[in-house]
Amino acid sequence: MTRVTTTDPALWGRVDEDGNVYVRQGEDERLVGQYPGATPEEALAYYGRKYADLAGQVAILEQRSRNGAPAADVAKAVRKLQAAIGTANAVGDLQGLLDRLGQLSGNVAQLTEKQSAEAKEQLQSAIAEREALVTEAEGIAAGDPASTQWKQATARLEDLFARWQKQQQEGPRLPKDVADDLWKRFRAARSTVEHHRRAFFAELDAAQRDVRKHKLGLVERAEALAPQGSAGIPVYRDLLEEWKAAGRAGKKQDDTLWARFKAAGDVLYAAKAEVDARDNEEFGANLIAKRALLDEAEPLLTASDARAARTRLTEIQRRWDALGKVPRDDVKPLNDRLRRIENAVKALEDEHWKRNNPETKARSEGLAAQLTSAIEKLEAELAAARKAGDARKIKEAEDALAARRIWLDALGS
Repeated sequence: MTRVTTTDPALWGRVDEDGNVYVRQGEDERLVGQYPGATPEEALAYYGRKYADLAGQVAILEQRSRNGAPAADVAKAVRKLQAAIGTANAVGDLQGLLDRLGQLSGNVAQLTEKQSAEAKEQLQSAIAEREALVTEAEGIAAGDPASTQWKQATARLEDLFARWQKQQQEGPRLPKDVADDLWKRFRAARSTVEHHRRAFFAELDAAQRDVRKHKLGLVERAEALAPQGSAGIPVYRDLLEEWKAAGRAGKKQDDTLWARFKAAGDVLYAAKAEVDARDNEEFGANLIAKRALLDEAEPLLTASDARAARTRLTEIQRRWDALGKVPRDDVKPLNDRLRRIENAVKALEDEHWKRNNPETKARSEGLAAQLTSAIEKLEAELAAARKAGDARKIKEAEDALAARRIWLDALGS
C-alpha cells in the first residue's frame, strides 16, 4: 500500500535563528540549506517545493510500474531516486518516499519475473511466425515450375518478405543463431523461386519464338492464297487447323499475327461470297423449276400403283438432273423433299413385291385351296347339324366356318 503523508513542511523541518533549514528523518535531523533574509515559513515552503518535486517523481514512477513499464527501467529509476532522496536538500516526508521506493523495489522483482515470462512467450511466438513464413516460402520454391502461376507466386513471396521485414522491425529480437538460420532458409527459398521463374520464362520465350516463326509462316502461306479466290478456302482451313495446334506466341504478337491470318481468310471468303452471289442469281431460275417439279411429284406420296409410280418418278428424276444447280442454301431443303418422295415410291414397290413374290403367292394359293376345301366340308357339316336339330354342332360348325372365311378373305386382300 502507498504510504499516506502530509505535505506541510513545518511537520518535517525547522529553521533556526540564523536561517539554517533542517529536515527530520526518523529520530535524526540534518541540515539541508540556508534561506537568509526570509521568514521561517518562506524558507520551509521553498524546501517543501523541492520535496514536492521528488514526491512527484516517485508518483510518476509508481504509475509507470502499474502500467507495465520495463522492469529494468523501473529498477534503474528507483536506485537513482533513492540516492537523490537520501541526500536531498528538501523538507518533507523523505523517509516516506524512501519507503514507497522500497515497496517499488519489491514490485520490480515480481514485474521482472512477469515480463521475463511474457518476453519468452513473445519470443517463441515470433520464432513460430518467422518459421511459418519460411515454411510457406519453401513450399512455393518446391512447386513444379511448369504448373506454377508465376504472377500469383511472385506476389505471394513479396508479401511474405514484407511481413518478414515488419516482424524484424516491430517484433522481439530473435537469438542470432535462430535468426540467421531462418533467414538463410528464407533467402534460399527466394533464390530458388527466382531461379525457377527466370528459367521458366526463358524457356517460354524460346518456345514462343518458335511458335511466332511457325505462325508467321502460316500467315505468309495464307496470304499467298489470295489469287486463288474461293478455291483457296480448303487449303486455308488446313492452315487454320495448324494454327490452332501451334500454341501461343505471346498475347501481343499472337494478336498481331492472328489479325493478318484472319485478314487473309477474309479475302478468300469475300471472293467466295461474290461467287455465291453470282451463283444465286444464275441458279435462281433452276430453283423455281425444281420447286415446281417437286410440287408435280408429291402426288406420288399417296400413289397405289407401284409400276406407274416408278415410271413417273424416273421421268421426274431425269428432268431434275437436267435442270442443273440451285443456290447453295436451298440444296438441302430441295433434296430432302425429293428424298421423301423417292422413299415413298420404294416402300410402295417393296409392298408390291411382297404381294407378288412367286414363292409367297404359291404358298398363299395352296393355303387358299385348303381353306376352300375346309369351308365346303364345314358347310356340309352345318347342313347336317341343322337337319338333325343338334344346336351344339350347329354352333361349332358356324364358328369354325366364320373363322376360315376370315382367313380366306385375308389371303385375297
